[in-house]
Amino acid sequence: MVTTKKTKKRAPRQTPAKSATKPRAKRTTAIARRPQPKILVTGGTGFLGSHLVRELVASGAKKIRVMATSIPAWLNELQVETVEGSITKADDVARAVEGVAEIYHLAGRVSREQEDAHEMYAIHVDGTRLLCDAATTAGVRTIVMASTSGTIAVREKGEEGIPDESYSPPVDIISRWPYYTSKLYQERTALERFNGAGRRLVILNPSLLLGPGDDRLSSTKVVLDFLARKISAIPKGGLSFVDVRDVATVFPIAMEKGRHGERYLMGSANWTFDRFFSRLERLTNVRAPRLSLPSKLVVTGSQIIHALYKQWDKAPPVEPGAVEMAEYLWYLDSSKAERELNFSPRDPGETLLDTVKYVRENFLGAGPLD
Repeated sequence: MVTTKKTKKRAPRQTPAKSATKPRAKRTTAIARRPQPKILVTGGTGFLGSHLVRELVASGAKKIRVMATSIPAWLNELQVETVEGSITKADDVARAVEGVAEIYHLAGRVSREQEDAHEMYAIHVDGTRLLCDAATTAGVRTIVMASTSGTIAVREKGEEGIPDESYSPPVDIISRWPYYTSKLYQERTALERFNGAGRRLVILNPSLLLGPGDDRLSSTKVVLDFLARKISAIPKGGLSFVDVRDVATVFPIAMEKGRHGERYLMGSANWTFDRFFSRLERLTNVRAPRLSLPSKLVVTGSQIIHALYKQWDKAPPVEPGAVEMAEYLWYLDSSKAERELNFSPRDPGETLLDTVKYVRENFLGAGPLD
């Protein structure tokens, strides 16, 4: 007889009860995307500033903000951010620098009139002080500032050598003209206020800016005066000039490569006024002046004419300040900018031709080759 063992039924496997709480989600790290720092351009509607803004846009630069006292239509067409305000007002400056990492400081006023001295000091010196202080507070890293070769490279005729950045400012000469005096103090203010760890200030010193686009005649009036036959005598001095487009291309390079606290002179030609007017004569078929008078006589004569026209409430045909400046040598050496910032100016003849075309078309109502 076979006996069989009874097998116990296995108890059903207990399944753990599901927790009433939801399973803990995987921990993820959210990375907040910081807004991209902006590039600020002050004075972006001026002669040099307008070329720089277009240069930045063409190069693909992003987050460009332009500060100006008024916003022209062409600036809106470039689809850049704009801040309407004055460099001399602290609230406007604070708004402009918010979220900015780099500043191109070009805001300025060009005048050879003594009566504009206060305004130029306010813009160049007080405005720069406000900008540097606001930039420091906002954490701006770099400022590239536009100055002028006239804070360094001007000398009496007969002096030896061509000035470079190692020359001391000729204070005894430039103190005669409010524009250059205010620009020298602007440089000193910027060097004093925007200094310290993590901050970099680069100063660019171009000579007389020529080329197309000077709708305010801030730099190219000498060409208009020549075409209008207002220049009757050849000054004793000499000038340096440079194409505004070549200067504009250097600013982004200076932002990247320029050394803190350094100045960089830029010019494409050092010419006597005799040579300058002779070249304009060949380009325009307008006869250049042949007469050369003693410096004192020329300056005194221009002052008398200027005073008479002011008394008659008419625009003077000549500016005594400009006449006096033309009796000095404004030559310079651009080797440092060429070496460190890849400054490579075009042929000066091309610059003069394009300047003549622009002035004729926009101020004399003539065709470019008339």
